[in-house]
Amino acid sequence: MSDWDFLHDMRNDGYSPEQIADAAACGYNPWECVIIDHEWVDSQFLDTAEDERQKTFKSRKGFPYNTLEQAEIFYDLVECAMRHFDNTGRYLQIWGELGEIYAEIKFGLRRHGTHEAGSDGTINGRLVEVKTISPEKSSARVVVKSQGNFEKLLIVRISEDFEFEGKLFDRTELKGGTGKYLRGQLDNA
Repeated sequence: MSDWDFLHDMRNDGYSPEQIADAAACGYNPWECVIIDHEWVDSQFLDTAEDERQKTFKSRKGFPYNTLEQAEIFYDLVECAMRHFDNTGRYLQIWGELGEIYAEIKFGLRRHGTHEAGSDGTINGRLVEVKTISPEKSSARVVVKSQGNFEKLLIVRISEDFEFEGKLFDRTELKGGTGKYLRGQLDNA
């Protein structure tokens, strides 16, 4: 018996040619499948996701966390910063916030609540400090306090054309381990 014999059985059972074609398209008889209510499945995932999010992500003063919304906000802010520069010749000083929103979208940063010292958030459960290099800065180096409570450093650079790049470093890769500050460098520049 071949895997497609059910199509002949469907014809013998009175199914229409359209129904048989649908079954052939998906490779099995869909009328013999167990149907799971999509609303029930969604409710199971939503409840679990919400519970997990509450455990791992602290909302800032009740604002919801939504990656798609953050991406839209990010693009709006970048566009606004570009328009401001085109209009005034001056950069809008929002580099740190842009760098952290970029980190949320690109690297999956889950930020801490407002004014939490030591690190900006977590990526894959590891404490992360984010440092942003603005277009006004010619160096690719950043400095962080060695007393900071972070395991990784994410350096984000924003070019003069508002293009973003970032790299995640382990704390052990940073220079100046015995001093008051640690230094990281995005590239060999």
